[in-house]
Amino acid sequence: MEGQKAGIDVGKKNLYLSYQGKIYKLNNNEQGYEEIRKMLPRGTKIILEDSGIYTRKIIRALGKDFEIRIVNPLIISKHKSIRGKKSDKIDAKKLAEIKLDETRMGKISKERELTTQWDFITRTTSKIKNRIRRNLNSLGLDDKLNKDNLEKAMNMNEPEADEIKFLLQELKHFEERKKKIEEELKTVIPRDHVIFTIPGIGETIGSLIVARVGDFSRFSTKKKFVAYCGLDPFIEQSGSRILTQGISKRGDALLRKLFYLSALTAIRVNPTIKEFYENHKGKLKGKKLIIACARKLAVITWAVCYYNKAYSELQ
Repeated sequence: MEGQKAGIDVGKKNLYLSYQGKIYKLNNNEQGYEEIRKMLPRGTKIILEDSGIYTRKIIRALGKDFEIRIVNPLIISKHKSIRGKKSDKIDAKKLAEIKLDETRMGKISKERELTTQWDFITRTTSKIKNRIRRNLNSLGLDDKLNKDNLEKAMNMNEPEADEIKFLLQELKHFEERKKKIEEELKTVIPRDHVIFTIPGIGETIGSLIVARVGDFSRFSTKKKFVAYCGLDPFIEQSGSRILTQGISKRGDALLRKLFYLSALTAIRVNPTIKEFYENHKGKLKGKKLIIACARKLAVITWAVCYYNKAYSELQ
């Protein structure tokens, strides 16, 4: 028995609650949350689509009163009736109909939140550095971010020089925060975690992967984990033909990036990935080959963490 269930489609300003066949439009604020508390029996399982900040807002507001269940957009896409006719009311109704074994517990993990911050900082610092390079070029200098080059730029009496000074200060603050996050994750992820037995996955990236994924046992097969990372093949059917067009990219973008970065190292130091790389470099080239190695590395990571066995024990 799955017990009492409700579905909520979450928007920035409004919520659509589906409960016992009826749809209710509510405000996405404390007033709306209080109406939900009055309407639903305590312990009701509320099913939400994983939509980032809006989902976390609901978990914080209602998590103490109800069992929040999260469904991955990948699962929703398999229910064609949900993605066919599109409206917030229909989405809420279909969410309420999803089976609980297709969902996961909705909890806010401090470690996962830190990985989100780390990703934001990484992307932001990359943009800042590109902006500095642009300004260096505008000043007629080489675009390398070395000490001599930057000092030459900052000694110029030009608007670009003032911007470079400002951006360097911002860059310093972001990099300090990034380092602090990495150090904090290293203190909460045990040094003897099995993920660190995998050649090619270093201390920082390994900590980020474990913090991001949380409980590996919720992925009962390697295919589910690979799909969660968005490294599964994108398959399109046209008549009797089935076409494979790259990867789906429908899963967690940060995990996908972390496995890609790790694969660049693993092709040199991990025997399994190195052999895979050599066997496939005639068929695949460039980024496609690295992505294939990243997918293979994700499978290895799932096996190591799911069975809680060192990499060497699974060879």
